[in-house]
Amino acid sequence: MNIFFLEFRDPLFSIIVFFALIFIITFLSYWWGRYKRKEDYKHLDRFLKQFRSLPTQDELKELVSRGELSQKSWMLLAASYSKSGNYEKSIDIYNEILKQPDNKEQIEIMYLLGKTYFKAGFLERSKQIFLEILRKNPRTPQALETLLLVYEYMRDYKSALEVLEPLDELKKDVTCDTLYLKALELLNNAAVDSQEKTEKLIELYLKSRRMSYMIFEYLFRVNPKLAWEHFDSSESENLVDLLWNLPTDSLNMDVISSSSYLRELYTARGDINLSLKSSVFEFDALINLRGKTNATLSFEYICSSCKQLYPFAFHRCSSCHSIDTINVEFSLTKDYHRDFGEESNSFQ
Repeated sequence: MNIFFLEFRDPLFSIIVFFALIFIITFLSYWWGRYKRKEDYKHLDRFLKQFRSLPTQDELKELVSRGELSQKSWMLLAASYSKSGNYEKSIDIYNEILKQPDNKEQIEIMYLLGKTYFKAGFLERSKQIFLEILRKNPRTPQALETLLLVYEYMRDYKSALEVLEPLDELKKDVTCDTLYLKALELLNNAAVDSQEKTEKLIELYLKSRRMSYMIFEYLFRVNPKLAWEHFDSSESENLVDLLWNLPTDSLNMDVISSSSYLRELYTARGDINLSLKSSVFEFDALINLRGKTNATLSFEYICSSCKQLYPFAFHRCSSCHSIDTINVEFSLTKDYHRDFGEESNSFQ
C-alpha cells in the first residue's frame, strides 16, 4: 500500500497524468469542433438553398425579419451581391436592414446603400442618401468623398467644389481635387471658347505643374503650337502616347531637337533622322528596323496608386478614384493602319 502512494506522489507519474489530460482535452476539443463545423455547414446549406433562385423583395423582407442570420451576415451577403454586380438584391437587403428597429449601425448601412446606388448608376438616389448622412453627421469624410464623386459623375462641378470645403476643414488634402474639378468645369463649359480655355488651362498648369496629361491632351488637340510653347521636356515619358500620335504637321522641330528622348521617339516613328540608337528598347528596335518592318507602338495605362491596368487613358482611376495617377506603358505591335500594299515585312 505504501508503495502505491509513493508511485502516486512520484513526479514522473504526475507528468504522465498531466500530458494524458492534455491529450484527452485536445482530442475532445478537436472532435467537438468538427461536429460544430459540420452542423454549421448543414445550417448554412439549408439557408443558402433559399437563394438557389433569387428571392423576391417580399421573400427577402421575410428572411431578414425572421432573424435566422445576424445583421453582419446579411451585410456580407449584400456586399457579395454588390461585388458580383447584382446591385438590385444588394440594395433590397440594405433597405430591409434599415427598416429593422433599434439599428445601431444605421449610418454605416446608409453609407453602403449610397455606394451601391452609386455603383449601379442611380446617382440622384445616391446623392440624397449621402446628403441625409451629412445632415445627421456633418463630419463624415467617407460620405463627403463619395458625394464628391457623385457630383462629378453628374457633372455638377460647382457642387463638387463646394464639397471640398468641409473636406479641407477635416484636414484632407484637396489640392489635386480642386485643380482637377476646376479643369473639368472649364473643359465642359460651352460658354467659354477654346482660346480662353487654353489660356486658363495653361495658367492652371503653370501654377501647379500637375494634371499635365489632362491639360496637354486638350492643348495638343486644339492648339498644338501653344502646347509646344509651354511643353516641358521632362514630361515626355508621361505624355509619350500623345506625342506619338501627333500629326506630322503639328510637330515643333526646335523643341524636339533639344530633347534626346523626343529625338529618339520621332526618329523611331520615322519623321526625322536625328538618332542612331536609343536606350529605350522599343525605340531602338524601330530605329534599327526603319523601312524593314510594319510595326508601331501600342499603349496601355496603369494607375500608379492601385496598379489597375486600362486599355484607355484616364484622369481619375475608376477603380480607386485617385487623380492624376496615370502611367503610360507601351510595347511593339503590328501597324494595321499602314498600307499593306507597300513592300515591307510583317512584324510578328
